[in-house]
Amino acid sequence: MTRNSLILLFWFYFFGVSAQNHSERAIINAMQKQQEAWNGGNIEEFMAYYWKSDSLKFIGSKGITYGWQKTLDNYKRAYPDKTAMGQLTFTLMEVKQLSKQYVHVIGKWALEKEKPVGGFFTLLWKKVGGRWVILSDHTS
Repeated sequence: MTRNSLILLFWFYFFGVSAQNHSERAIINAMQKQQEAWNGGNIEEFMAYYWKSDSLKFIGSKGITYGWQKTLDNYKRAYPDKTAMGQLTFTLMEVKQLSKQYVHVIGKWALEKEKPVGGFFTLLWKKVGGRWVILSDHTS
C-alpha cells in the first residue's frame, strides 16, 4: 500500500467516512485508484472513472464542460506533464448512497506542487453497465 493510500484511508476513518455498504466501498476504492493514477501522471487512467459520454458534466471555475472527451482535453491542456499535475490528495468528507444506482460524494482536493492549490468537489456517481462512473463533477 502506498503512502498516499494510507493517508487516504486515515482520512476516511478519522473523519468518520464509513464504508457502510458495498457501493460506498467501491466508490472509495475507485477514488483511491484515481488518486494513484493522477500521481502516476496518467490522466487517461484518472478519467477512466468518468462516464464516457457526451452527457458527462464537469463544472469548474470556467463554467460547465459537457462530454468525456472535452473534459479529458481540458485536463491535458491544464496539466501537460507530471510536474504540472503535482501530487493529488483527496479527503472525503461524505460518501452517501442515494439509491441502488447513485452515490453522492463531497470532499476536498489538494495538489502539492511548486504553487499548491486545492478546493472542494461534489461528485454524483452512477452504476452504469455494472460499474461505478462519475456523471457529474463540480470542482472549485
